[in-house]
Amino acid sequence: MKDALFQTIQLGEHALKNRIVMPPMTRSRATQPGNSANDMMAEYYGQRAQAGLIVAEGTQISAMGQGYAWTPGIYSPEQIAGWKKTTEAVHANGGVVFAQLWHVGRVTHPANIGGEQPISSSAMKAENVKVFIDDGSNAPGFVDVVEPRAMTKADIEQVIGEYRQAALNAIEAGFDGIELHAANGYLINQFIDSEANDRTDEYGGSIENRLRFLSEVVTAMVDAIGADKVGVRLAPFTSLNGTVDATPVETYTAAAAMLNGHNIVYLHIAEVDWDDAPETPLEFRQAVREAYKGVLIYAGKYDAAKGGQAINDGLADMIGFGRPFVSNPDLPNRIKNGYPLVAHDPATLFGGDEKGLTDYPEYSEQ
Repeated sequence: MKDALFQTIQLGEHALKNRIVMPPMTRSRATQPGNSANDMMAEYYGQRAQAGLIVAEGTQISAMGQGYAWTPGIYSPEQIAGWKKTTEAVHANGGVVFAQLWHVGRVTHPANIGGEQPISSSAMKAENVKVFIDDGSNAPGFVDVVEPRAMTKADIEQVIGEYRQAALNAIEAGFDGIELHAANGYLINQFIDSEANDRTDEYGGSIENRLRFLSEVVTAMVDAIGADKVGVRLAPFTSLNGTVDATPVETYTAAAAMLNGHNIVYLHIAEVDWDDAPETPLEFRQAVREAYKGVLIYAGKYDAAKGGQAINDGLADMIGFGRPFVSNPDLPNRIKNGYPLVAHDPATLFGGDEKGLTDYPEYSEQ
């Protein structure tokens, strides 16, 4: 079954060596001040270049787009230069790497965005959501988010422009393409999901209206760098960061069809992956496969057998393995040979130094 994961696949201009994806995972280790990617991050991604595709961690498109302390950006010359280290390391090891472009919208705190009030689709606070701040004291920590202000038409135009520029910056930094983060309760998801959007203009109300911002951002990025370099990540059934949609099957099937019309190179579905999470309905998987004809990636509670099965069943083209990639830099080789996987240390996921980032070894027989 796992053999399906080792079939080659074409992704835009790239012939990928396998169907294993390292999905984006926040690690909060950007250089301070300035939130630039660094040598340590380059080594981390370079170590994992056995993946058919790496999608680098969420990267804010502007200072206002930052949700958590110590995450990297891609809007300053220093940040672009920092990311070049990562793309060069991955390419030197024969890998393909996309940047994940991120604006958190309301999932932040003024401490992370220069004292500004966050922006969102609507002036609705995300309930029971905390974000990580570094206030300069010795006690950085988690604080409640605040109420955002609803974006004006001018704000919407500005942010679309920031996404477009970030896509160009990613290509300048050497990335092979970009993934638009439209999942997990962040800005674009705040427009898509009905319970986070109470707008009465053309960006609210009907499914078509709630998908308009996503469509306009994708249009701008495709125009800037080409459809064969643009992927999109959606999370249809997750309630992460307080976004809920009343009719997720209808909304996200429509999103898949709309994105198919833009001819994007891949669609990446993030499934809910906590312990007792509901399975993604088969009917939905089939509807998405019908609506979207490009490369379809799923990430969630997958092991090699379940991932291979999804590919063999024609419901997915590639499979993302998140946490296993943290502690198994040679994950594809381990899957292929049936070698045991190492568990990650949760204490070193976010922030810190090389410990828990680059010091996990490849498998050895000894």
